[in-house]
Amino acid sequence: MTENSQIESELNECEKKFLTMFRDSPLVLTLTSAKDHRYVEVNDTFERITGWNRDEVIGRTPFDIGIWVDPSDRVDLVRRLVSGAVIRNLAVRARMKNGENRMGSASAALIEINGELCVLSLITDITELKRAKAAQRESEERFRLIANAAPVMIWMSGADSLCTYFNQCWLDFTGRPFEKEIGNGWAEGVHRDDLERCLDAYKRAFDRRAPYQVEYRLRRHDGEYRWILVSGVPRFDIDSSFVGYIGAAMDVDEGKLSEAGFSSLGRRLIQGQDKERLELAHELHDFVERLMVPLIDLDRLRQNPPESVAVCSREVGEARQQLENLASDIQRLSYRVHSAKLEYLGLAVAAASFCKELSDQKKIAIDYASEGIPRGLPHGISLCLFRVLQEALQNATSYSTSQHLQVLLSYGPNEVYLRVRDSGIGFDPQEALRGPGLGLSIMKERLKMVNGELSIQSQRERGTTIHARVPLNPEIYSHGARDQ
Repeated sequence: MTENSQIESELNECEKKFLTMFRDSPLVLTLTSAKDHRYVEVNDTFERITGWNRDEVIGRTPFDIGIWVDPSDRVDLVRRLVSGAVIRNLAVRARMKNGENRMGSASAALIEINGELCVLSLITDITELKRAKAAQRESEERFRLIANAAPVMIWMSGADSLCTYFNQCWLDFTGRPFEKEIGNGWAEGVHRDDLERCLDAYKRAFDRRAPYQVEYRLRRHDGEYRWILVSGVPRFDIDSSFVGYIGAAMDVDEGKLSEAGFSSLGRRLIQGQDKERLELAHELHDFVERLMVPLIDLDRLRQNPPESVAVCSREVGEARQQLENLASDIQRLSYRVHSAKLEYLGLAVAAASFCKELSDQKKIAIDYASEGIPRGLPHGISLCLFRVLQEALQNATSYSTSQHLQVLLSYGPNEVYLRVRDSGIGFDPQEALRGPGLGLSIMKERLKMVNGELSIQSQRERGTTIHARVPLNPEIYSHGARDQ
């Protein structure tokens, strides 16, 4: 009797502990009859979450209070338990007393209470978790939609430094499938001369959890390597834990080429200025030497005048002719540096005069025509087209070998147009722009300053035609006075 009493006391103590844990558990706990589904017991968490009081449900069934959104799920759960199945983390949907539906993760087992087979259910409320995951999926989907529509290449990496995402712009640029790029696959497209520097910049930033930028060459889908600028920033979770990097990349190849081109053009301009100054200095030195000859002759005549008036007249005439030739050459040099005719008489007259003088100097034919160029043309446009004409004709007379040139200046409704044509040996315009000469580059830059454009048509042994167009508003000019 003493032993039985002790056993009964221990059982009562275990039952009290079980009931205490049952009631105080943070999980929803229910004890129901496996036979008729009646609630035998529910805990405090059940009351708090569902809104149903214990007294309202004990002796009633889940079907009576409508707590299962789909009652057949309850029937199936009991059937599976009775058949010996193990229920773990089963997704269930429950309807609260206020009509709200919530999600739960249920585990269940059969136990015997006072000779009656019962179902012990443990349910974790995962409603907020499900909503958070759904919101996360929706957020990730929105991010992917935005990222794929973005005009820049976007990438992401995990906390292990391996890349986990590339947007459509990146995949279109590389022409490689997503599966080939993730991890370290993207590095296969980096130029071998840039790979070590690229990876080192990423690793150093990754170790410090710091933003970074790096430029490197990446192989495009057509096999061409392009310079891209890559920026990356670390990502942190809501609990401030590091989760990887997110970054963007832009194709900056054109900018690099433009930068290199401007640098090259700048050097060539400086070299061209130095060359022009040297030529000008040589010409001025030559003028001084030429000036000294008639001065010496005239000084000799002054000191030792000849007895014959005819001889004196002849020698003075020769000195005078030398001075006239020198004055003409000085005037031509001055005209090359600055045209007074352009300033006071306008573009058409200045262009005609330059063509005639160059024709006489070079002993070649230059056919010049002008069609309605207004005298009121802005000085900036006039100077630009005049300099382009000078450069084009100087190039043609120096390199084309053509003995017949044609020049046309015309005024249209919306533009001033210049055409210079020769029938010489021709050349490759792109090759000429890349070469050491500055003529074409300067013409292009001059026209850009007045929003104009230059186009060149040239073929080997078939001549060259240079077209220069400058847009304008004809209403600001006077149509009454035109150069013919």
